[in-house]
Amino acid sequence: MVRAVVGANWGDEGKGKITDMLGQESDIIVRFQGGANAGHTIVNDYGKFALHTLPSGIFYGHTTSIIGNGVALNIPVFFKELQSVVDQGVPMPKILVSDRAQMVMSYHILFDKLEEERLAGKSFGSTKSGIAPFYSDKYAKIGFQVSDLFADEKELRERIANVILKKNVLLENLYHAEPLKEDDIYEELMGYKKMVEPYVCDVSAYLWEAIKEGKNILLEGQLGTLKDPDHGIYPMVTSSSTLAAYGAIGAGIPPYEIKQVITVCKAYSSAVGAGAFVSEIFGEEADELRRRGGDGGEYGATTGRPRRMGWFDCVASKYGCRLQGATDVAFTVLDVLGYLDEIPVCVGYDIDGKVTTDFPTTHLLEKAKPVYEVLPGWKCDIRGIKNYEELPENCRKYIEFIEKQIGFPITMISNGPGRNDIIHRNVK
Repeated sequence: MVRAVVGANWGDEGKGKITDMLGQESDIIVRFQGGANAGHTIVNDYGKFALHTLPSGIFYGHTTSIIGNGVALNIPVFFKELQSVVDQGVPMPKILVSDRAQMVMSYHILFDKLEEERLAGKSFGSTKSGIAPFYSDKYAKIGFQVSDLFADEKELRERIANVILKKNVLLENLYHAEPLKEDDIYEELMGYKKMVEPYVCDVSAYLWEAIKEGKNILLEGQLGTLKDPDHGIYPMVTSSSTLAAYGAIGAGIPPYEIKQVITVCKAYSSAVGAGAFVSEIFGEEADELRRRGGDGGEYGATTGRPRRMGWFDCVASKYGCRLQGATDVAFTVLDVLGYLDEIPVCVGYDIDGKVTTDFPTTHLLEKAKPVYEVLPGWKCDIRGIKNYEELPENCRKYIEFIEKQIGFPITMISNGPGRNDIIHRNVK
């Protein structure tokens, strides 16, 4: 059976914890898109980890972790991360890397940095991980797949020469920077070959056999619906599809094999980076929620930047779950809200005096003002509770109100940072 874990909103929903938890009953975990530009924070028996490229199931000895063809693979970052996890006492995981995955090059990171500097106050809030330049090259057909590392030297050098011819025009004339050299790029690629060679595999064929054998496969998405380049808050989006549907492409499996889509929603909202965020809050109210949020506060797993904070947004989350095709909603960090007397929930957007519950395109989104309904808080600590019926009445009412607003079943509730801080709920 194939399942996907994806985000409903801007990312930062707590997908890493859900993937880590579901990894226990999975044979294979696949990262199917994105790069090292966003992270998943995981707390388990080994400690606390911020993973950026490694699949969140690497902490189990029985699993195989796969880097799918849809991933933007930064090989040095990937192996540094792997080494750091092993250094913290985690047994060396079994890893496979798709021969069709494309590699983030050093010049992608350079271009990302130079472009953000050029845009200055109008920048996209990039993590400067090279992701947009990487995907630009992928679709311009001038990227390098892992399989290219094993090509004939003459052929590879010809391709490098073609790439840097185009790159150097921009570097020298737009950014006034030093040009790239063919030998440097070739040596960089050969260094990557040495590192990745033992792990390279025809991942699509491997997964096809695994599906035929009845293995449990978990697809792990990065970020969330609202960062999808087609359906998100364009242009303040990422450069790869964040939707479960892309899991079939980014892993190389038939779309009909994805039987369950677990879409992760936070019990409040948070976001890293620029872009429309209707239910955003500011000042002391935001600072308090940020301090209490997550495990040790709401700060980006990759950048350490303070996350932007807001109340739960039913409009965005309903849309996010619909686009993901949610069969189940995992509701995370609910325990954080225990300090509040009252909890506002955004139930609609006021755009030019008309209230809508449908998520609009970006130019309308920029005008939207939140319409709130205020629910009573439960004013107690809910960590440690294992059964849904034992949650305080107002806590259950909060969950059920949101479930009704978004129209998708909340079947998992996370009430703490640990792997086992989870309540399973049967929805009739």
